[in-house]
Amino acid sequence: MNEQIDRFGEKLRTLRKQHKITLKELARQTGYATHTPISDIETGKKRPSLEFAVRIASLFNISLDSLVDDDLELE
Repeated sequence: MNEQIDRFGEKLRTLRKQHKITLKELARQTGYATHTPISDIETGKKRPSLEFAVRIASLFNISLDSLVDDDLELE
């Protein structure tokens, strides 16, 4: 797996918008009290934890590889 996950936030935002989920709703679904951590991840200010990446992959029913590997596109 690629060590760089620079596109994670971009992919997360794409998935969220494709599924018409607000930042606030995604935060609630992933266990955050506010949308700020999600926004920080989407904008690249913060790196996602492995636990968060696994939750997102499961929530959107995609492979973890396609989410965290910059060289792979979303399915």
